[in-house]
Amino acid sequence: MHSQILAPVVALVAWSLVMLVWMMLTRLPAMRAAGVDLTKLTGTKASDADRVLPPQVQWKAHNYIHLMEQPTLFYAICLTHALLGSGDGVNAWIAWAYVGLRVLHSLVQATFNKVAVRFVLFVLSTLALVALTLHAGMAIWH
Repeated sequence: MHSQILAPVVALVAWSLVMLVWMMLTRLPAMRAAGVDLTKLTGTKASDADRVLPPQVQWKAHNYIHLMEQPTLFYAICLTHALLGSGDGVNAWIAWAYVGLRVLHSLVQATFNKVAVRFVLFVLSTLALVALTLHAGMAIWH
C-alpha cells in the first residue's frame, strides 16, 4: 500500500539525520577545543555539555533533541493515516506543512536561535499536528 503521507515522514527522518551530522560536525571539534576527552567521560548527560561548549554549538544539539520529541507523534499519526487510507490529499499537504515548519524551526534554532521566531514556528507546526490528529480521529470514528 502506498500513501502520499509517507513521503513527508521519510523527509523528516532524513532532515533529522542532516541535523545529526551538522551537530556532530560542529560539536566534536568544539569538544576537542574545550579539552573534552570522550574516552574519559563516564555517566554524563547531554546537558552537561552546555557548561563547556559555546551556545552556538549546542543549539544544533538542542534542535536534534527536539526532533526526537514531538515529531514522534507526527510519525505515529502519519502512519495511522497511511493505514486508514486517509494519507492522501489534504492530510498529505498538512504533513508537508509540518515538515517544512520543523525544518524552518531547525534552521532558526541552529543559526540565530531567536526564541520568538522558534515559538511561532513551533506553534504553527503543532497546529498542523493537531489537524492531522483530528482528521485521523474523524477517519476512525466516521
